[in-house]
Amino acid sequence: MRIRPIAEGDLDELQAVSRETGVGFTSLPDNREFLAAKIDAAVSAFAQRTPPDRRNYFFVLEDEESGELAGCCAIEGQVGREVPFYHYRLGTLAHSSVQLDLHRTIDTLFLSSDHTGDAEVASLFLRPPYRGGDRRHQRNGALLSMMRWLFMAEFRDQFPDKVLAEMRGVFDERGKSPFWECLGSHFFPMDFDEADRLTGLGQKSFIGELMPKFPIYTPFLSEDARACIGQVHRDTRPALAMLKKEGLRWEGYIDIFDGGPTVEAYIDDVRAVRKSRRCRVEVRSVSEVPPGRPRWLAASSVMADFRAAWVARAPDGDDTLTLSEREAERLGVASGDSLRVLDTEETT
Repeated sequence: MRIRPIAEGDLDELQAVSRETGVGFTSLPDNREFLAAKIDAAVSAFAQRTPPDRRNYFFVLEDEESGELAGCCAIEGQVGREVPFYHYRLGTLAHSSVQLDLHRTIDTLFLSSDHTGDAEVASLFLRPPYRGGDRRHQRNGALLSMMRWLFMAEFRDQFPDKVLAEMRGVFDERGKSPFWECLGSHFFPMDFDEADRLTGLGQKSFIGELMPKFPIYTPFLSEDARACIGQVHRDTRPALAMLKKEGLRWEGYIDIFDGGPTVEAYIDDVRAVRKSRRCRVEVRSVSEVPPGRPRWLAASSVMADFRAAWVARAPDGDDTLTLSEREAERLGVASGDSLRVLDTEETT
């Protein structure tokens, strides 16, 4: 299994992946024209033909044996520069009466574009057949999630100070969002799926045009809707746990449609960015099968031909990383080249 940039020949496979993502996964709609444009934009981004603040780096996890795409993930260089990027910000208003000696604090939701200009890690999806604990599928989700930090660390000057991640919100057993049913449905003349589809296609101007400009008092929402604020879809919990381990935290911003949390951090404070380091490659005839579950992650230092994969060994004391011939081929490197590596089990 290896990570690589998406390529023009991946359109059919990417559309197959998009059909498996499910409701609420706004960044990968089942729209062939949109997906083709996303691939074109990613190809230009990796070739550095577009400015850093307009780049959308889109990666795929490839099964080397079958050539099938097992999953995907992305990094948006800066959000909100071309299309408005909206959230609700959870705030508090205080009300008091001296005469009655009463004081109340009430939670509110404010429409916000506070994250304009931040980077975003997005579109992480692992196809069901590639989830599981056997050796071949071990830690595929972690590979997709963590390689983005190595990419950002390696090309740090191409990114802003902060990074965020939007988490899919809660849906009930009918596939409905209680938050949307109670709030968004009253302002948009469409159902959730249509609003979700338009957002995924980048058509977001209607949000600012139709949503109320005044704060929304959360006590006016239903109990089910309030319970969704800042909570994640059950399938999103592992991804959220990985992001929290890296140091991303919820600061009170939620998705305007489903109420899911947006977590964020300064890029330089992210654990994997801080702990990753450059190593020199030495290729030899050695085993590529690591003992136990994969631990060391390696990523190449050439943007246009970026690769990332698990490797069998840790670097030695001189920061030399020994690779098998197959590992070197997987990562597109030779002896004397450099890789950025990370001990994914290191916690301090």
